[in-house]
Amino acid sequence: MKPKAIVLLSGGMDSCVTAAIAAQKGEVAFLHVNYGQRTEGKELRSFNEIADFYGARERLSVDISHLKAIGGSALTDRKIEVPKGSLGSSGIPVTYVPFRNAHLLAIAISWAEVLGAHEVYIGAVEEDGSGYPDCTREFFDAFEKAAALGTRPGSAIRIITPLIKMRKSDIVKKGLELGAPLNLTWSCYRDEDEACAECDSCLLRLRGFSEAGVKDPIIYRSISRIQEKP
Repeated sequence: MKPKAIVLLSGGMDSCVTAAIAAQKGEVAFLHVNYGQRTEGKELRSFNEIADFYGARERLSVDISHLKAIGGSALTDRKIEVPKGSLGSSGIPVTYVPFRNAHLLAIAISWAEVLGAHEVYIGAVEEDGSGYPDCTREFFDAFEKAAALGTRPGSAIRIITPLIKMRKSDIVKKGLELGAPLNLTWSCYRDEDEACAECDSCLLRLRGFSEAGVKDPIIYRSISRIQEKP
């Protein structure tokens, strides 16, 4: 059976829940992209463990480490410090990787065209990407139009963002409802052994679990105030 959809699976919680949603609808293929991020090794392990959980017959891991060479982001340039506790800050965060989602989508759409899949799922969340210009539905709509112009007639590839307007707590609840393996996921921007509990990604995740009234199953180096029981 040919995959109906490509799922961009970073190994993070949002992409895992997105995979669970897509897997409900039929055969899926999982795509992972290494781009020279600080937690590349851990994210790749999480990707493979989640793909194993779902019994993925089609999976692809690719490398675009030129994004690390380009730099300009705290996720790829170790000379730029990952900020601590900067939730609510205005402007584009230093964790923004310039035009990253365009690179990811281009690869996914190329693979979808080859496999004959008509949907590409990406776990983008506007709550996460506040200030990220490539993390809005408007951006994905525009990219979908570009894909229609740049692929074979009849490809009709749609970009699906099922979590785009959801709060992190609702994503946690959705993952639990679908039986997604949240214990296999990794969200920390900075560390690979134990999550730092200080970067924005950790804080958003901890807040989501706290608001959902559920304990986060992954290990943190220190316990943030945001993890207190609701």
